[in-house]
Formats: sequence, structure tokens, C-alpha cells
Amino acid sequence: MGRRDYEDDPNAPAANSLVPAASAVVVDDAGRILLQRRRDNGMWALPGGAMHLGESLPDCAVRETLEETGYEVEITGIVGTYTDPRHVFAYDDGEVRQEFSICFLARPVSGKLTVSEESTEVRWFDPAEIDALPMVSSIRKRLNDWRNGNIPAIR
Repeated sequence: MGRRDYEDDPNAPAANSLVPAASAVVVDDAGRILLQRRRDNGMWALPGGAMHLGESLPDCAVRETLEETGYEVEITGIVGTYTDPRHVFAYDDGEVRQEFSICFLARPVSGKLTVSEESTEVRWFDPAEIDALPMVSSIRKRLNDWRNGNIPAIR
């Protein structure tokens, strides 16, 4: 299914869906960041997706990261809350989703790089490399928020 992102676009379709979601900035011991190239829009992104009934948002981030990258992670903090009503995703099936996502900080505990049916590529990047990657601005904002610090610890 294809997806188109709209941010601050007066021609964007009206949202008809609001789905809780989680993503993760996964950082390894070498300081590299885990990213996936999305199949639906061809952009680099953090692992993440919609929360399922019966799971918490941190559990969602852990599950989505494993499904999309092959890595089991431990949540270590929160990068931020992202709920901009001027940012919507329009899917081929007619859903137009308003963003509502919590982005967590995580570290890998086990696994190996694995491409999923949602991605075409999964890689570790040095933080200096990510500025040149094609990605939607909301993902870039999360990465910049992480790089700028001030992330509260989860205990």
C-alpha cells in the first residue's frame, strides 16, 4: 500500500483517522542509529508503527522495531511526543491518518539486520550520515530532537 505524507499543505486531504503509534531511535554502543528504508514511500525512517489493542506504547515500539529491523531493543527514554494535526498520511485505501506518535530512545539487546515486507533496506548509520538521507521532515525532526538532547530517562 502506498503512502503520501502531507505537512503544512493547504491542499492536504482531511484526516479521517487517528491511530496511536510509536517509533524508536535505536542507538548502538558505537553511537550509530538504526534506520529502515520504507517500501511505501522510499524514504529512510525510524522503526515504528501503530499500537495494537492490548499493548502499551513502549511495547509497540519494541515489537515494531523487531518486526521491521530484526533487532530486539530495550527502551531507555523518550525522545518526544508528535501530534501535529497539520501532518497527515494519505494511504491508497482512502485512510488519511493524523499523526499521533510517541518516539522512544532504545538500545539493541539482540538480533541482526533483517529486511521486512515494510522495508527495502535496513542499516546502521553514523549520526553525521543521516542529514544527507531522504526522509520525511517529521522523522528528521525526531532525529534532530534526539541529537539536541534533553531526553528524560525511563525508570
